[in-house]
This record gives sequence, C-alpha cells and structure tokens, in this order.
Amino acid sequence: MRSTSLNFVRPLLILLFVFSLPTGAFAAFQQTISDFTEYKGLVVNSRNDEPLAGAYLSVQNSNIATVTNSDGEFSLKIPKDLDDVNVRVSYLGFQSRVLPLQFFQQEEVVIELQESLEELEEVAVFTYTDPVALVRNMLETRGTNYFNDRTTMTAFYREAIKRGRKNVSLSEAVVKIHKQPYDSNADDDIALVKARKTADYDRLDTVALKLRGGPYNPLSIDIMKNPTNIFNQQDLANFKFSFDEPTKIDDQYLYVVNFEELDKSMPWYYGKLFIDANTFSLAKASFNLNVDNRSAATDLFVKKKPGGTKVYPVEVNYDITYREKDGRWYFGYGHTQLEFVVNWRRKLFNSRYKVNSELAVTNWEINPEKVKKDDTFLSRRVVMNDDVTGFADLSFWGENNIIEPDESIESAIDKIRDKLENN
Repeated sequence: MRSTSLNFVRPLLILLFVFSLPTGAFAAFQQTISDFTEYKGLVVNSRNDEPLAGAYLSVQNSNIATVTNSDGEFSLKIPKDLDDVNVRVSYLGFQSRVLPLQFFQQEEVVIELQESLEELEEVAVFTYTDPVALVRNMLETRGTNYFNDRTTMTAFYREAIKRGRKNVSLSEAVVKIHKQPYDSNADDDIALVKARKTADYDRLDTVALKLRGGPYNPLSIDIMKNPTNIFNQQDLANFKFSFDEPTKIDDQYLYVVNFEELDKSMPWYYGKLFIDANTFSLAKASFNLNVDNRSAATDLFVKKKPGGTKVYPVEVNYDITYREKDGRWYFGYGHTQLEFVVNWRRKLFNSRYKVNSELAVTNWEINPEKVKKDDTFLSRRVVMNDDVTGFADLSFWGENNIIEPDESIESAIDKIRDKLENN
C-alpha cells in the first residue's frame, strides 16, 4: 500500500524556501585557536592521480577524523601533545594506508591510494546467497552492532547553494550532535557551537533560496537509527533486492546490495547498501529518490515559492557512511544533494539550482547522562541566516576539524567579500 511508503519518504525531505531576498544576520562566534597543529594535503588514485572525494582520515587511538572534499583535499587538526600517532587513510575499493604523523609534515602532502585488485567473489567470508535475508539480518542486529550509549559528537556542517555554475550561498557550522542509542526510538538533537554564512543573491541575479532543517537533513539519513525512513523488516517486500560485485574498505569485506522500490506511483527510492560481511552491519549507503512525478515531488520538497514560477526537483541523492570503533558502528558522514529547476512565467530560459548539505563527525565521546536542552539547540525547522563577516576571521574555527573548502567555493567567497568591501 503506497500510503505506508509515503510516510517513509517524508522524514528524508530537504525542505526548500524560494522567495525574495530576506534581511538579517547570523552572529559569528569567536574562538581562540588552542594548542593544535593543522595538516593539509591531497588524496589521489595512484593509477591516474585523480583526486578521491570523501576519503576518510582517522587518527589512530583517538576519535579524531576528517574527510576529503570534492577535490580530494583535506585539513586535519591534531593536538600537539599527540606527536607520536599514525593516521589511517581509507577509501571504498582502495587499499588503506597507515602513515606516521611525520609524513604530514612535508611541504606538499600527496597520499596515493592503490585500487584493490583482490578477486572478492572467491573470498569465503561471503556466505549469503539471498540478499533479502542479508538485509533483514542487517536490520535485526542494529541494536547490538551500533552504539547503545548516548554519545556526544562534534561535527562539521556545510551547506552550499549553486545557481548554474555560480555559488550563491555558503553556510558552515560546528555543531554538537547528541546521539541517542541505536536501539532507542528517541530523536537525536543538534546544538550549534558556531556558524558563518555568506551570500550574494542580488549580484548573482537570482532569488534567495533557503534550506529548512540545516544539519538535520544529512543526519536524517541515518537509516540504521531510523530504519523506517526507508524500510524495515516488515516492509522488505516493497523492494527488489539483488547482489552487486562485493568490495572492500580498510580490512573489511563488504556485500553490495542493490535495492529498488517496487511501487513507482509516487517518488521512489533506489540505490546500494554496503554491508560488512562479518558483522552484517551497514557500513555505507548511496541512494536516490526518483522524482519523475513532478507534481508529487514538488509537494514533498517546495514549501514556498515566488508567484509566477514552477519549481520542481530533478535529482535527489543521499550518501551515508558509518565508522567502526571497538566493535561498534556509529554515524560518521552524511551528504544530501538536490538539483531543481525554477521556471519563470514569460521567461524563455529556466534556472537550475544545486543544494548540497554534508555533516561530518570529527570527534565523539560517550556521554551517558541525558543532556538538558538550552538555547543552543536547533529546531528541526531551522534555516541558516545570512552572515557576511565570518569568512574574514582566520581563527574562526579554532581547533575544530572542518572539510577543506572546494576551490571554486573559496573563489566565489573571495569575490563576494571583495565586492562587499568595495561597496
């Protein structure tokens, strides 16, 4: 019955506002840089020097981590008292490398990863022949395979909005995720530590676009915390499952399961699940929402729009990665991407927008006590407001690890800042 499936779609929405330029500013929080050292570099494919976006760097014997941006670049801040540690660099389908911290002290750091050439089809650890049974096991064991303690996570959030090839808005925030146990139905909460945003809507000749939910959007795709957002044990018959070629990340062998929702009368899900072959834990998921039904997709995503326009999504993508620590898995990285079209009445050409939001956990600690909410906690309806001063503060982020900005975004921000200063 489609009414049941539709309920699963709604928690994963990216809710959009499209309207004329608003006013107001978001205050920038200042923080002094602590006793940390920052290391920067590039992660590439050793075969062709192509950058690897989303490669994972973790400091061994700690919970400190970061990921590479779309250009393969990273920034990793490590306390100076951790001077004798190793950093593991890993990427799906590639052989991981463990490097001493001294490696990162050279002038230009380029980390080459080799593609994994192992014939995984012959590995004895792959014992499942029924993908439905494997997915059912994955869901049934989430209470034992994932964190069953309250956890406080430090995370970095980025939200970028692009019109065509031009960046029109960039928001960044350091947040605290108050994560509930994976066997609990309680909602996760997010508290804001500090934030910054800049935009140049007028100069780029566009309407202002607002993303409702902010960092809750990439957190909402934690489908092991909230499995009914897509499917659970009772609803697997609503999907078609099939095995793809297995793969490997770090020393973990992964089943790859394709899934596709059967009822296509409304927007429907399809994608891949990467399931650990030893514990049957979900290690990664990449999936999409088919939005060919424009009317239904518009109702799901667009909440306000200017008069005389038609607004509808044309592409909706989600990615989530889990990390493993001492035999338990936890949310590590979430990414949502939406592309949509704005058609103006009496205009020959339409406008295309892309909205990217990503949330990367950079540190965490077990926190068994229930956290009392205060005014730093964000509403699930939050919309990041405009701030044009944060990017001028070089010490803004202190010791917090962030995703290195894309060069194109940095260039756009510099241009915006120059225009603001000159006018």
